[in-house]
Amino acid sequence: MAAEPRRTESGLPIEPVYGPETLAGFDAASRLGTPGQYPFTRGVYPTMYTGKPWTMRQYAGFGTAAESNARYKQLIANGTMGLSVAFDLPTQMGYDSDAAISHGEVGKVGVAVDSVEDMSVLFGGIPLGEVSTSMTINAPGSLLLLLYQLVGEAQGVPSGRLTGTIQNDVLKEYIARGTYIFPPKPSLRLIADVFQYCRAEIPKWNTISISGYHMAEAGANPAQEIAFTLANGIEYVRTAVAAGMDVDDFAPRLSFFFVSRTTLLEEVAKFRAARRIWARVMKEEFGAKNPKSQMLRFHTQTAGVQLTAQQPEVNLVRVSVQALAAVLGGTQSLHTNSFDEAIALPTEKSARLALRTQQVLAFETDITATVDPFAGSYVVEAMTDELEAAALELMAKVEDMGGAVAAIEQGYQKSEIERTAYRIQQEQDSGARTVVGVNRFQLAEEEPYEPLRVDPAIEAQQAERLRRLRADRDSSAVDRALTSLRKAAEGSDNVLYPMKEALAARATVGEVCDALRGVWGTYTPVDRF
Repeated sequence: MAAEPRRTESGLPIEPVYGPETLAGFDAASRLGTPGQYPFTRGVYPTMYTGKPWTMRQYAGFGTAAESNARYKQLIANGTMGLSVAFDLPTQMGYDSDAAISHGEVGKVGVAVDSVEDMSVLFGGIPLGEVSTSMTINAPGSLLLLLYQLVGEAQGVPSGRLTGTIQNDVLKEYIARGTYIFPPKPSLRLIADVFQYCRAEIPKWNTISISGYHMAEAGANPAQEIAFTLANGIEYVRTAVAAGMDVDDFAPRLSFFFVSRTTLLEEVAKFRAARRIWARVMKEEFGAKNPKSQMLRFHTQTAGVQLTAQQPEVNLVRVSVQALAAVLGGTQSLHTNSFDEAIALPTEKSARLALRTQQVLAFETDITATVDPFAGSYVVEAMTDELEAAALELMAKVEDMGGAVAAIEQGYQKSEIERTAYRIQQEQDSGARTVVGVNRFQLAEEEPYEPLRVDPAIEAQQAERLRRLRADRDSSAVDRALTSLRKAAEGSDNVLYPMKEALAARATVGEVCDALRGVWGTYTPVDRF
């Protein structure tokens, strides 16, 4: 009796041998094309890494703005090509550090930013006209972008020179991550306002990074990751078009964010399938004529969920394989996790090692010598087709429910991801899925490791900074600006202009978000099961 074939993370069978018959009827012209041309299966640029490598980003941020600033300068000195900012939970949720709800979380999983003064310290001595900055911030993403713009203006940098990305992807927060503030409809309105504002004021900025990473961290398999991410992307495009924007006016600034797992072959196929699906959606559904509107450009982060606290040095191997999958899949930028992140915040040494992993791939291997090394591989092309079909089936289910927001309101994506996460945990617990150092190849006793820890005194320090800020600022100017913001939120004017005035007057992140909460309310999640 033949053994059951091994299956991919998405549940698709992996054959022991692939050959020409696997791709019978394979139309290379329509499904592959050439690199840099529709449908972009082989990459979004003709030369990919043969001219220059991907952008090497390192996700960092902890404690105070001053501590994070020091880490950014170390990363730049070590060769990082782009900064990627992690914010603490209070900032992500639109609360000030001295709010009761923030207690115990200030500076823990990222940097605390309460005002333009914190943002000025965070980027002090870093020329914003010369670096590209990605900010992982969603519900209050517009605020952090405006704070960044204000710091750039203080440095004398024209806004037209600022480059970077705000994640600004709130739909996936309702599905997988939970750092939402407002209900879906006003959240989508805010995102459309960001699209319009950046087109006029910060034209080189990537206005959204539509994220599958956090869904994958919550348990989504590769097919679910790309299906639900692209479905969210479709919702954002529809929102912007409904607001009166031409698709080719904003679509070139859309970007995506995916995970890269240790299952290298399926991950390469996943990235290829995602590019092909998005190109066809943009061309056929939305009539995008600009090739840049059809390109799926994406950032990748290695899979934090696959890192283990047991034998943490083994994570160096995992991250290397994950990074290789991302590069072979054609990513535009990459963050490599540090080997100690399953234990605590990365140390300076572990962050440097993570960056060195990318540099070895870029400068010591030959994978950058040719465009799309896996093109024509029987197994990769077959997996790409299978993943494309599986993702399209899931996307059709979302459409049948009325689109991404309607499906979110019915709890569909969340429940599907939870089922997958439960199955994976069962497989690990039973031993059917091997996790080195956890359920096989364990050590009798783990070696001691001293992690980086955040000083709990930071919370009191931030509260004191806020006290001084409120005492020194012009309170009447803040009140006037917040009133203008509320008026814009109640009507149809772009809220980013009065929001910028409020932040420039030194209103805090929490005060601005509270003004919007007062108009738009807050979101209460719905579980389908």
